[in-house]
Amino acid sequence: MTAGNESCTAGLTSMSYLTCLTYVLEEWTGVEDIGDYLSYAFYILWLLFPLVVVFVLPGVIVILFYVSILWLHIYKRKNEIKEAYSHDPWIAGREVLATLWDVHGRLWHGYELHGIENIPEGPGLVVFYHGATPVDYIYFSARLHLVKKRRCRVVADHFVFRLPGFRILIEVLGVLHGPKEACVRTLQNGHLLAIAPGGVREALFSDEMYTILWSDRKGFAQVAIDAKVPIIPMFTQNVREGFRTLGGIKIFRSLYERIRLPVVPLYGGFPVKLRTFIGEPIPYEPNVTAEELAAKTKAAVQALIEKHQKIPGNIFRALMERFQTQKKED
Repeated sequence: MTAGNESCTAGLTSMSYLTCLTYVLEEWTGVEDIGDYLSYAFYILWLLFPLVVVFVLPGVIVILFYVSILWLHIYKRKNEIKEAYSHDPWIAGREVLATLWDVHGRLWHGYELHGIENIPEGPGLVVFYHGATPVDYIYFSARLHLVKKRRCRVVADHFVFRLPGFRILIEVLGVLHGPKEACVRTLQNGHLLAIAPGGVREALFSDEMYTILWSDRKGFAQVAIDAKVPIIPMFTQNVREGFRTLGGIKIFRSLYERIRLPVVPLYGGFPVKLRTFIGEPIPYEPNVTAEELAAKTKAAVQALIEKHQKIPGNIFRALMERFQTQKKED
């Protein structure tokens, strides 16, 4: 054993690290030709790695969603503090969900929220760039709930309302599908409301260039005008490095345009650094048109992207930023 160790440390030319490891394991276990077993094990790991990236890591987010749903069902059945929160029996439930998602964001992504002082005390329409998943918005709303004790409702695509088991989560969190009147009413009641004008199309078919895909949408701007509230632009750094899609494959784009369901595969779940930046509010102006306000909002989100995101996005760089101790300046 000693002679083997000496040969391992004699120099790089005498024995490679892998050969040295094989020799030591053979001496320790008494199993001959253990190198063949190691090679097979490394091959299996290499073979299964794409499956881990495609299924296991994204599955963590899905599991968290259903853990949240399970908690809400348990809370609904066993609400021991209902009398203390008689005006809203879900207050404690939302606190637990916000804590759950905030802890996940802190541990997995080192999540940071910058510019929270730009959130008005009253109502406002938060407009954000949509990553492959809305996980950054979830982290934002959780942190906002814990730090500011503010709830932010959100407009979601119709398919979200068809997901099995999501009904209770949608009701508790105040997720809206629309129409415009419901959004205006939510803002007029003093609430914050968030919307990603690019929606599912931007989530699936934007890429590491962070191209904004809003087309000519201006309905969100009309909502802000009708409710007489400011628009708050928002962007999350590295959001497309955490999860990516295969939206560049034409057949998936054609299939989506035909059936309007998010059938494009995604992969990732990487522990990249995520920082959400909230820009300065765009105030309500009575004489501005919806087209003008939509263009101004798009320019504000684009400015946040250009200031805080290196283009093109890079997964490895985003992973390295996760382990940097110095925070990025706003």
